[in-house]
Amino acid sequence: VYRGSVKDFQGFDANQDAEALYNAMKGFGSDKEAILDLITSRSNKQRVEICQAYKSLYGKDLIADLKYELTGKFERLIVSLMRPPAYGDAKEIKDAISGVGTDEKCLIEILASRTNQEIHDLVAAYKDAYGRDLEADIVGDTSGHFKKMLVVLLQGAREEDDVVSEDLVEQDAKDLLEAGELKWGTDEAQFIYILGRRSRQHLRLVFDEYLKIAGKPIERSIRGELSGDFEKLMLAVVKCIRSTAEYFAERLYKAMKGLGTRDNTLIRIMVSRSEIDMLDIREVFRTKYEKSLYNMIKEDTSGEYKKALLKLCGGDDDAAGEFFPEAAQVAYRMWELSAVKVELRGTVQPAGDFNDDGDAQVLRKAMKGLGTDEDAIIEVVTKRSNAQRQQILKAYKAHYGRDLMADLKSELSGSLAKLILGLMLTPAQYDAKQLRKAVEGAGTDESVLIEIMATRNNQEIRAINEAYQEAYHKSLEDDLSSDTSGHFKRILVSLALGNRDEGPENVTQAHEDAKKLADVSSNDSSDSLETRFLSILCTRSYPHLRRVFQEFIKMTNHDVEHAIKKRMSGDVRDAFVAIVRSVKNKPAFFADKLYKSMKGAGTDERTLTRIMISRSEIDLFNIRGEFIDLFDKSLHHMIEKDTSGDYRKALLALCGGED
Repeated sequence: VYRGSVKDFQGFDANQDAEALYNAMKGFGSDKEAILDLITSRSNKQRVEICQAYKSLYGKDLIADLKYELTGKFERLIVSLMRPPAYGDAKEIKDAISGVGTDEKCLIEILASRTNQEIHDLVAAYKDAYGRDLEADIVGDTSGHFKKMLVVLLQGAREEDDVVSEDLVEQDAKDLLEAGELKWGTDEAQFIYILGRRSRQHLRLVFDEYLKIAGKPIERSIRGELSGDFEKLMLAVVKCIRSTAEYFAERLYKAMKGLGTRDNTLIRIMVSRSEIDMLDIREVFRTKYEKSLYNMIKEDTSGEYKKALLKLCGGDDDAAGEFFPEAAQVAYRMWELSAVKVELRGTVQPAGDFNDDGDAQVLRKAMKGLGTDEDAIIEVVTKRSNAQRQQILKAYKAHYGRDLMADLKSELSGSLAKLILGLMLTPAQYDAKQLRKAVEGAGTDESVLIEIMATRNNQEIRAINEAYQEAYHKSLEDDLSSDTSGHFKRILVSLALGNRDEGPENVTQAHEDAKKLADVSSNDSSDSLETRFLSILCTRSYPHLRRVFQEFIKMTNHDVEHAIKKRMSGDVRDAFVAIVRSVKNKPAFFADKLYKSMKGAGTDERTLTRIMISRSEIDLFNIRGEFIDLFDKSLHHMIEKDTSGDYRKALLALCGGED
């Protein structure tokens, strides 16, 4: 099925188009609108014919005339569209290695994403256009393992056999693990050989097998074992093997997000993918970034340049509101990956040679007399498990007849005080306190209610209920009921029971559940959409829900999260999305919340503190891994950049390391 956004123009006449372009550039000024309309609505093959017809009719070079008449980014875009794909790639690579410095990102993007045939065509086009050997030029401009992998990719010799040997899949996964995670140092040659030569189908299965035996995705191991441009290249290869459309969607998003636009990247991708997989890229972009590629281009560019890019884009998926096969495949793959059992790890472990009385004395000394030794307090509190902190509280009381919590409250202030005092509470007491704050006073903090209630297991929910009753002498369910309403209240009350099934998946039931969620035709008010989602999302076990979500994708070609966002709104939508994301990948859910708490102007310290405390002994190590996978920067780095003083020291101690 053709997945490009630009197609052959029906009723094409090269001579007629050549004449139209000549007239658009004749005389004073040029008709840019006519030029962009014509060129963006013809396929590359037709544009090449127009160039030949132009030369025959007028004895002039069309590309030279376009360069003369147009300027800036618009000129670069239109001229790029006139080159055959292989010659376009050759020009991009020539520009990337010419002059001072090298544009490694351009080399990586092109060589990691092209098929064997596209690589062969590129090498031939480079030789034809510049009279030089592409491999020799790249070898002369790069070095080390980065150079070696580029040379391997330049051979265009990736295996193309779709018949996969299970034994070889297992062996390659094992070899990659032994070359990296299990080896002192890294055997880069093994990574180069396997990732540079094996077929795409084979490597997808290798990545799945690697996740099973290593307990982490191959991308995370590459980040830990490799570095620099070599690391970036290998990550690009893995991303393209998994989904070329997803790789380009990410590249386009990064080219436009934040201040400024990376126009060279934007032009290169929009031109090179317009007749290959632009529709797939659009679909993945819409699903992954919750806005259409069309709208992001519209907001980030201007003038004729914008108009031409939008024509290449080919449509606005926000307006269509559709969800397509490529996006469904990406979503389905993510569900499959999430089902692999990965060991959850906190960053705070019980201290060895623990001495509760000794720690109590250190804390007392840190708060006695003039001033406070915050460093000593941070060192003790962040390096002990919660169970050990409870012992320190008792030892402090027994030794000094004083309340440690009261002393800490009087000696510390601001964000550090909230963090240290939160760490001294039991997890259930801390969650109960956060929920109480969310419902008391004017207004309700629904985001806190959703975060806690949607992510805690049955045992944690029951402990929270007990702690809440003990601290506030009323039930959590009563407070939730009096402070919320409608379907949102029913969701929270259901979750507050701590009654979720804990058994394995039931394939037959999962199919029925998916069918129930997909049914939009029911007119029975007692069986509303929200009621059906509640009865399944709030009661079924996590393994079972993962199967339900997979069945839903098979049945509808939609991801369940996309369906929720399209069909619901407000707090109900947010609660169901939080449950789905928690089921899918809880560490990724918290990584996303941590990122949002620190990105942009200002820091949401309440969210940052709450998650760092509540996940420090459960899965903060996994959250760190998801954070760097999702945002290409470490949690440690972002905390370091976004916070300050003793608060930062304490957060970094909880974070437990730089990735």
